[in-house]
Amino acid sequence: MNIVLLGPPGAGKGTQARRIQERYGIPQLSTGDMLRAAVASGSPQGRRAKAIMDSGQLVPDEAMIEIIAERTAQPDCRKGFILDGFPRTTRQAEALAKMFTEKGLKLDHVIEMTVDEAALVERISGRFTCGQCGTVYHDSTKRPRRDGVCDVCGSTKFVRRDDDKPETVRARLKVYRDQTAPILPYYRRRGQLKTVDGMADIDAVTAALFKLLGEP
Repeated sequence: MNIVLLGPPGAGKGTQARRIQERYGIPQLSTGDMLRAAVASGSPQGRRAKAIMDSGQLVPDEAMIEIIAERTAQPDCRKGFILDGFPRTTRQAEALAKMFTEKGLKLDHVIEMTVDEAALVERISGRFTCGQCGTVYHDSTKRPRRDGVCDVCGSTKFVRRDDDKPETVRARLKVYRDQTAPILPYYRRRGQLKTVDGMADIDAVTAALFKLLGEP
C-alpha cells in the first residue's frame, strides 16, 4: 500500500503517518530523512545531493526522485510506504507518477488532511512545553493544573517554539497554499484525491484514515 499524505504544517500528518506505519507495517518516508540517509550511505545519488547542498542550492526534483526510487526499493518498503512532504509541486507529482510507472509501482491513496486555517493558527500558537521534561500544554485546551507549574515534573520553566508564533504559522500556511495546494487539482483530476478533517480529534482522524485505507 503506497500512500501520499498531504496537508499544511500543523495538520497532524506526522502523528497520523506514525499510526499508519504502526498499523500496516510500512515506513514513513520524509524528504529530509531520505536526503540525510542517502548522503550518509555514500550512494551516487547521495554524493550528488551532498555536492548540491554543500554549494547552498536546493536539491532538484530529478535528484530527489532518484533518491525516492532508491529508498522505495529497499526491503522495508516491500509492503508499501507513506510519502510525507513529497510531492510539493505539480511538477514533482508528475515526476513521481513517471517514476512509479517505470518501477511498476501503484499509488494506492492520496489523502489530504484539511484544516481551518484560523483554528489551526490558534491551535499551534497556543502550544507551550515544559522546559524540563517536554510535556506539551496549550493556552486554551490543556493548561497545567497549577498555573506556572508542570503537572509531571513540577518545573516552573516553560518554553514556546519560534515556529509556533502566529505570524510564523501564517507564513508557513501561505507557502503551502501557494506552492503545494495547486497539486490537489492534479490528483483530483486523476480520481485519486481523498480528504479527512484534520481538525477533528486525533483518534477520529485516525479512524477516518483507516476507513479510507479499506478498513470497515
